[in-house]
Amino acid sequence: MTVPRKVNKAFLAIEQSEGAGARVRRSIGTPKLRNFSPFLMLDHFTIHPGAGFPDHPHRGQETITYLLKGAVDHEDFAGNAGTIYAGDLQFMTAGKGIMHAEMPNQGFDDIVGMQLWVDLPAKLKACEPRYRDLKADEIPTINVDDDKVTIKVISGQSHGTDSVQELAYTPVWLLDVEIKPGGSVTQALPAGWNAFAYTLEGTANFGVGKDKQSVGQYHNVVFEQEGDEVVVEVPAEAKQGARFILVAGLPLDQKVVQYGPFVLNSQQDVYQAMMDYQTHSNGFERASGWESKIGKSMVH
Repeated sequence: MTVPRKVNKAFLAIEQSEGAGARVRRSIGTPKLRNFSPFLMLDHFTIHPGAGFPDHPHRGQETITYLLKGAVDHEDFAGNAGTIYAGDLQFMTAGKGIMHAEMPNQGFDDIVGMQLWVDLPAKLKACEPRYRDLKADEIPTINVDDDKVTIKVISGQSHGTDSVQELAYTPVWLLDVEIKPGGSVTQALPAGWNAFAYTLEGTANFGVGKDKQSVGQYHNVVFEQEGDEVVVEVPAEAKQGARFILVAGLPLDQKVVQYGPFVLNSQQDVYQAMMDYQTHSNGFERASGWESKIGKSMVH
């Protein structure tokens, strides 16, 4: 017998400034939801021309960027460069250290997307950095509940359909779900994993019976760890459908010490990361004198 997960809490992601002129709605990584292992941060970002995230370092985490509108260029100190477009994802493992820039492609006015930071297990924090891109047309899409529900299986499994491949070191499921009025979905999740939904459009009911909660746009819905599945519906009388991303991840049994873009397991490790970055050593050698080409595209 399956047990639906209850909603622990749901809260609005407040818009704030981040990077150089970018706007983000941050939910994970705020006082309302810190270190929801393995998740460190969730930003729903909007970038206008002349803004962006110029040259900056990372160590000790993975980032998953899901582009919803427009196109983003990326470039790093190892010579990796490319562009992701609406519907594409990029999985970046910072490992022992990377320095890169993420900037709006000049051919688009407004860029909208999601960026999720995922903790790396302690034994992988010193791994070599890497990128994996997942293009929109590579993502399996399924329809359930008489085509009233559409699910993009970005990572994980849904209704008998598996994602293309595992793209992150830390096990994470990521689904993009759209529900039309009158539609309902029951999605199984791995037992013991932490899970949340982020509402992109419309209003949906999360949970069942007396535990059901109606949640509007731009909210993070945090589920209880207990249970096998989540149930979401949009009432038939609703004027519009709803869209949300559903994310689940394997919790890591380790301490998190974070200072900006450095995510380690002790204060000493953070001090070491700052020293390594400043002295261009232990993974940051190539940061010495490096400047991205795309970072120079910013309007001053």
